[in-house]
Amino acid sequence: MKGRICRNQQGSAAVEFAFAAPVLLLVIIGLVQLGILFSAQAGIANAVNEAARFATTFPTPTDGQIIERMKQRRFMVRAEHMAVPAPVRGISNGVAYIDLTMTYSAPLNFVFFSTQPIPLRQTRRA
Repeated sequence: MKGRICRNQQGSAAVEFAFAAPVLLLVIIGLVQLGILFSAQAGIANAVNEAARFATTFPTPTDGQIIERMKQRRFMVRAEHMAVPAPVRGISNGVAYIDLTMTYSAPLNFVFFSTQPIPLRQTRRA
């Protein structure tokens, strides 16, 4: 009887898959979350770059218009996790500039558990 049980391998693939499936699922979900982070970083970079281009147009837009442009041009970013501080204006070597910043706290959700949000930040001087 013992020899018969050792030689019978029916169902062994299903048992091995049951052990490997949770790890495989976590790796796949992790890759998806990483892709979401890259997309969010690209989204805030696009928003800041577009706002910087807009800030250099004539007539000079107000800070409120620049912030609104930044909010309109974002993608893959949820508004509730986004922060847009007021633009900082200054003069360096006799040339006026404006610093634009956008931050985003990217929440990660791994189906079985959630982690602390990862802060993403993009700054551009125009």
